[in-house]
Amino acid sequence: MLSKTYTKYIQGLHNKKHRDKHGSFIAEGSKVVMDLLKSQKIVCETLLGNAAWLKDNESQVRRYFPGELHAIEDYELEKISALSTPNQVLGVFKKLKPALIQVKNKIILALDTIQDPGNLGTIISIADWFGLTAIVCSETCADLYNPKVMQSTMGSIGRVDVLYQNLPEWLEKNKEMPVYAASLDGKNVNELGMVTEAIIIIGNESKGISDEVMQMAHERITIPKIGDAESLNAAVAAGIILSHITTPRL
Repeated sequence: MLSKTYTKYIQGLHNKKHRDKHGSFIAEGSKVVMDLLKSQKIVCETLLGNAAWLKDNESQVRRYFPGELHAIEDYELEKISALSTPNQVLGVFKKLKPALIQVKNKIILALDTIQDPGNLGTIISIADWFGLTAIVCSETCADLYNPKVMQSTMGSIGRVDVLYQNLPEWLEKNKEMPVYAASLDGKNVNELGMVTEAIIIIGNESKGISDEVMQMAHERITIPKIGDAESLNAAVAAGIILSHITTPRL
């Protein structure tokens, strides 16, 4: 049985203040937890799962994690879960040290005030799908270690480095890179062709890219609109753009 103290500790990690204080975060669900363990990049403090999950997965877990495994009841998982429907396993992990990102010969996503945790997590997963290894977030983006972000990444955080920066300053330091800003007007993304080195800026869900950040772009790019929708979800837009610029034309 989990102690009240440890239950309170895990519940506290639902909030950014406590995640920052303890340098830890939670991840839930078999796929997310196993992908984080397999990455060997993120240190796991402890795993807590129900008896059925531990029975089915302990041998695989032990290939990557020699630490504490706690069998707990479903009602205990419900108490510590940040999800409306708890999963069978919850892991407590140590936050990563800030990544050192090399930009040369890479495609880097730069996110300007992506505030929805689900969107941020999905963008990280999309970046992983298209082979990107790094994302730079403005300091006003959602917290990487928010449980909803972790859930939406589906474990991709173990393969994609995420760095928080003053975005205009970071773009100024890397101004030798081609910088494209996703916008409602601009060059048709179909005309770019395959890109191997660039910074792609994706803006806030409702306000788009801030004027200060937009000024740092070398060119605006847009996804051609056929229907009457006013805008695209930020994660959807990121996926469409990456699909066009990373896939060879037939």
